[in-house]
Amino acid sequence: MKKIISLLVAAAMCISMVACGGGEEKPSSDGGNNGSETAITLWTYPVGKFGDEATVKGFIEKFNEKHPDIKVKVEFLSYKDGDNQVTAALEAGTAPDLILEGPERLVSNWGVKGKMVDISDLWKDTKDDIDAQSTAIAAACSNNGVYYEYPFCMTTHCMAINYDVFEKADALKYLDLENRTWTTENFVKALEAVKASGLIPETGVVYCGGQGGDQGTRALVTNLYSAQFTNPEHTKYVIDEANGIKGLQLIKDLVEKGTLSYDAGIQAAEELQLFAQGTAAMSFCWNAANEANYASQVNFKPYAMAFPSDDGKPELAGGIWGFGIFDNGDQARIDASKEFIKFICDDEVQGKESVKATGFFPVKASYGNVYEGTADEERMSGYTDMMKYLGDYYNVTPNWTEQRTAWWNMLQSIFSGKSVEEATAAYTSQVNK
Repeated sequence: MKKIISLLVAAAMCISMVACGGGEEKPSSDGGNNGSETAITLWTYPVGKFGDEATVKGFIEKFNEKHPDIKVKVEFLSYKDGDNQVTAALEAGTAPDLILEGPERLVSNWGVKGKMVDISDLWKDTKDDIDAQSTAIAAACSNNGVYYEYPFCMTTHCMAINYDVFEKADALKYLDLENRTWTTENFVKALEAVKASGLIPETGVVYCGGQGGDQGTRALVTNLYSAQFTNPEHTKYVIDEANGIKGLQLIKDLVEKGTLSYDAGIQAAEELQLFAQGTAAMSFCWNAANEANYASQVNFKPYAMAFPSDDGKPELAGGIWGFGIFDNGDQARIDASKEFIKFICDDEVQGKESVKATGFFPVKASYGNVYEGTADEERMSGYTDMMKYLGDYYNVTPNWTEQRTAWWNMLQSIFSGKSVEEATAAYTSQVNK
């Protein structure tokens, strides 16, 4: 009887220990309740130093100082095959919890397809601050009143010239260096001067081997004669209108004359290499982050410029980047992902560091000039000046993903001999379905 009583007491003690958490704990994803851990996965496109493993893991370590119960695993995507990786993961049911990119993917693609979590709650305390910077940001990050992206940085895309070559070719006289603008007429004259100088193999290369950096070729085409890429309502692509056709025809004519080049086998990454190596006198895919990324390869003065326009008043394509959460059906992981977003974007110290890591500018007006007093202040001032040229953020137009593929296919067809009218008609017919 004593042995039986002893066994019963021992069993009761074991049950009590387990109930009080004294037994061996199994990992779970309960958002940190009862001391357990939540594991989430972040996939990030190479947005500035958010494509750098050491930088991102350093941010995660800082996050874990405040949230030790949330473990973040990160995977780095490239623009060359990142979209295919995400598509495959969505089809297989293995999508990450968090992803860093822009509205054209987070909102117009995955969001409208029902793949993303509504994160409107994250906007409640910061929308006024973001609106004070630009009301276009909130509009780009939402669809039908539902927010799928929480942004933290933005910029204007631009182009750049090899200042040294332009100076030696006596082509700087065609540029308004103070305002970083030039007219379409002077753009053509500058190209002719650089070409005639024989100082460099290529003046510029219109790349159309894929969608990488397609914002550059779009901005070049639309600015030349003040064309619109979509209608104001963002419901239809209209590059087949007169001014769009005129811009494409000019580029085709310049290529046929040999003043410009085109390459159907490269994307922006390769074009940037040609520019950085001193093979091409200009790049159509430039921004503050690219200047920093290619600084070690460049042995000349790169000078950022707005795209040429007929009236000298450019409208630059913008970039907005932030986080979205894929709906994987696990509330604990969703909540943990929101905590990570709030830390990276809204933490009093980390928020500004996150922006600086991208090489871009904050979406929050309250953050002010995050580069003030840093070694980058002077370099970034030129890009700050071009923020006033920010044009319509049309990247949220439906069929955006399909449009990107159709765009470079259209360029290839034009340079292969198809008339601009025929090529643009085929393009708009496809993407406006």
